[in-house]
Amino acid sequence: MVRSARIAHLATADASGHPHVIPICFAFNGKKFFSPIDEKPKRAAPTKLRRVRNIEVNPRVAIVIDHYEEDWKKLGYVLVFGTARILLGGKGHRDAVRLLRRRYPQYRSMAIESRPMIVVSPLSTVVWGRA
Repeated sequence: MVRSARIAHLATADASGHPHVIPICFAFNGKKFFSPIDEKPKRAAPTKLRRVRNIEVNPRVAIVIDHYEEDWKKLGYVLVFGTARILLGGKGHRDAVRLLRRRYPQYRSMAIESRPMIVVSPLSTVVWGRA
């Protein structure tokens, strides 16, 4: 389910614990999750987005990748708890860009190579249902 899912939801929290959940595009390399701050319309500059600010003060995050069908016997999800950081460049950033462009054709025309990248290192995982 993780490799076939097109979106996930990223949960972050600020220093006071106020939650913030957003849908994300992501790639998984078998060890870490990567999500770019891409060129889709945003209300703030990349480094001023709430998810980025939250990660800077509280790196604990969660990612939910779920599968829904009307036949509830086929429901499932993967819940990943981990720590996040922001990559601004380097080999890890370049590798993530390559993975994301392979996964999402839309990223081939976006300058994600020059934008911040969220990287999540999983600490624990919960799998439920047909995940």
